[in-house]
Amino acid sequence: MLNDLHIQEQEVIDEHKECVRYRKGDVIFHEGGIPKGIYCIRKGGVKISKMTSQGKEQILFLSQPGDFIGYRALIGEEVYNATATSIEDSSICYIPKSDFLEIMHRNPAFFNKMIKKVCNQLGIMEQNLTIIAQKSVKERLATTLLMLKESYGMDGDESTLIDIRLSREEIANVVGTATETVIRLLSTFKNEGLIDFDGKRIKVINEEQLKKLAVA
Repeated sequence: MLNDLHIQEQEVIDEHKECVRYRKGDVIFHEGGIPKGIYCIRKGGVKISKMTSQGKEQILFLSQPGDFIGYRALIGEEVYNATATSIEDSSICYIPKSDFLEIMHRNPAFFNKMIKKVCNQLGIMEQNLTIIAQKSVKERLATTLLMLKESYGMDGDESTLIDIRLSREEIANVVGTATETVIRLLSTFKNEGLIDFDGKRIKVINEEQLKKLAVA
């Protein structure tokens, strides 16, 4: 995202940014909070989530190293519409609002890239809502596992390890179902030879069959 910045602009960010370490479970920003800057993930991972009217967490998407978070509310001059929480020990850089907006207004290429990023994020959220509304829980879980493989997969011997330690509850909050349902379906997927477990992490064994389930 920062490749289009001029050297002087990169120097401004380097001078004013603040890098903070977060432990797993630490909140970076709260839903309803006022954005005073943006965050860039250097190491680790972050979940962006909202609380439903029933008081249940719904994970909207997961961010990984290199991703910006909190930029949509800042650009739109809105409060945060979701909460950002570290899902593993993370190192995250904070860039003050004044520096970020000044650079964005001065650099048309960077401005256009950020607008495209906002549109892409809205598209992902819209797609996720469609998946929840139209797919069965089994199909949604298969879709989620494929998404996690794409973002966090490490290819091994005839399998792909999803190198992120999400709890079964967190996976359920991505899928939009009960934790017990996810536990049961993961066990079914394992018995069918689609996945395997490495501690709390999941290995994708049969990607093609998962794809068939996801579009069923």
